[in-house]
Amino acid sequence: MIEKKQMDELFAQAQKIAGMAYAPYSKFRVGAALLCEDGKIITGVNVENRSFGLTVCAERNAVGTAVALGQKRFLALAVSTPDSEEPVGPCGACRQVLSEFMPPDASVRFAGKGSIVNTTIGTLYPMDSLHELKD
Repeated sequence: MIEKKQMDELFAQAQKIAGMAYAPYSKFRVGAALLCEDGKIITGVNVENRSFGLTVCAERNAVGTAVALGQKRFLALAVSTPDSEEPVGPCGACRQVLSEFMPPDASVRFAGKGSIVNTTIGTLYPMDSLHELKD
């Protein structure tokens, strides 16, 4: 788990980048920020497409950017959904991808306009039997 101050900064980055999301169809912007093992913060946004199945989530965009920059281990994730009253956590596909690069105790924060959820990737993606195969 990381310190509250670090998580607050990470979430601020997610909130800021959410404004750059491409969401002309749903009007549901998402910003994600990953804290890499070396302290770098990598962000991503959701990018919609007329074919909703081709939409890419903010979390997976952040992971893809991070991997392209040589980052493969993340200590924390923050997700901001400024168009939602309630907190919206990562979808199932994002949870699967995140579990590839984050230990079960990695911090996760997500929030909309209202309440904030602080949890871990292990809580969001329990019984990750494939995680043991990675090593």
